[in-house]
Amino acid sequence: MTAPDFRLDPGLVRRRAGRAAAGYASVDTLAREISRRMGERLDYIRIEPRRILDLGCGPGADLPAFAQRYPGVPRIAIDSAPAMLAQARGDTGLLKRLLRFGKPAEPDFVCADATALPLARGSVSFAWSNLMLQWLHDPLPALKEIHRVLEVGGMLMFSTLGPDTLKELRAALPPSDAEHLHRFIDMHDLGDALVGAGFSDPVMDMEMLTVTYTSLDDLLRDLRASGSANAATTRPRGLVGKGHWQKLRANYEQLRRDGRLPATVEVVYGHAWKAAPKVAEDGRAIVRFERKPG
Repeated sequence: MTAPDFRLDPGLVRRRAGRAAAGYASVDTLAREISRRMGERLDYIRIEPRRILDLGCGPGADLPAFAQRYPGVPRIAIDSAPAMLAQARGDTGLLKRLLRFGKPAEPDFVCADATALPLARGSVSFAWSNLMLQWLHDPLPALKEIHRVLEVGGMLMFSTLGPDTLKELRAALPPSDAEHLHRFIDMHDLGDALVGAGFSDPVMDMEMLTVTYTSLDDLLRDLRASGSANAATTRPRGLVGKGHWQKLRANYEQLRRDGRLPATVEVVYGHAWKAAPKVAEDGRAIVRFERKPG
């Protein structure tokens, strides 16, 4: 998990996501590409869900793909930022509702925290989460909640960011006591958390992507516009000195190749299943007897 001295401010994460909502579609290229790659992985998994949960749905860009892949299956879209849900929901005026007549049912949009889902136990067949887990200080409570709302045999598929994300920016930062960058959870720790939450047969993999920018300002602008700026409780408060910025820029400039500055993104993918319980909630062992054929 994250280091014990590192904590995120969930209220700040929510507020920044809300401020980014209106323009998020202009800076979500990476999220769309990761979603596409998740979809390629899903192509190899045979599931027939009865109800789909998109957890951390943001502006709802992944929802149409579920309607196409699983026609007629109810969808639930949950996000903790009301402004993101407003973008996902779109215009709900009378004219638009009439134009949707006869088309697939709209998803149910719910504003909720991932650690306290307002869903019944075993009410979801398939949970999907694209780039949400990295905004939780500790993913274990959220994973336990996802496990609770999944039916037996249900599957979770997710993506998140690993610790080498923005490694160039991290290395270029001058030494400081403050936490200037978000820390990301290691893939192996996430696998342990899945098992700790009760999931079975977790499958994890990772890949490195490189995004390039013409300037450091463009990179920082993208981080702010997507609501992805540092939300650590130990982040710097107030203005950072001019000398700090000069050192940061000079250090990062040393990485320029072919006129571009690189920014590494470590993408972690995973999926796991909810198996039938071996122990009841009161601690009693569950023993299943099957009749022999004949």
